Amino acid sequence: MTSITVPERLNRYLARRGIASRRAADALIEEGRVQVNGAPTRLGTLVDPGADRVTVDGRPVGEPVPLRTLVLNKPTGVVSTRSDPQGRPTVLDLVEDPRGLVPVGRLDADSRGLLLLSSDGALALRVTHPRHGITKLYRATVDGHAPAAALRRIQTGVSLEDGPARALEAKTVTTSRYGDVVEVLMAEGRKREVRRLFAAAGMRVVDLCRVAVGPVQLGRLHEGQARPLNAVEERALYEAVGLDPPRRR
Repeated sequence: MTSITVPERLNRYLARRGIASRRAADALIEEGRVQVNGAPTRLGTLVDPGADRVTVDGRPVGEPVPLRTLVLNKPTGVVSTRSDPQGRPTVLDLVEDPRGLVPVGRLDADSRGLLLLSSDGALALRVTHPRHGITKLYRATVDGHAPAAALRRIQTGVSLEDGPARALEAKTVTTSRYGDVVEVLMAEGRKREVRRLFAAAGMRVVDLCRVAVGPVQLGRLHEGQARPLNAVEERALYEAVGLDPPRRR
């Protein structure tokens, strides 16, 4: 019996095979680096996975990568990108098999903690979009004392250069040798938002660690190590963003 394949957009085809994210795939297409059956392509091109031959820079594109999501404990000094023009280590350098994986959102180079890596573009998009309500929990160590009034201001909201910002919750949980450790729950993740939020309230963050993304927690995972989501985490995360978990054989 002849199998029937469904045409799909070229950027999705490339993303499912670990070549690049859909946005990065669009850039490859616009740069003329992608060909279908030896011919140039354009944005929006449809391909038949069962019949068309797709190449990038003259190299054939392989089979789809399996859907998987990893939990990484990112150290400081590592950037949350697939590659870095400055030659800094990336989060994918820490993973034994990075095929198809992309960082889900970002964690600044000078911050550490939980970062999800996934080959599921739909999951990555929904986890990072504020509309789906996936919260991020951080532990921010401040330089010195975190006054109660400053924590209230963080929750009430402040004006930053890119718009208003606030924490859903902010409470001191312990004290380190550097200063108070504040647990802060955020509904979004703009660039350096937590640090800028604290600065606007008169506090300097000297260490920032993300300990949870939605239902997924960092736990005791060692810095620099990665692990796959367990079945409970995977189901909870997919359900939280309104997606069906991948079927496992």
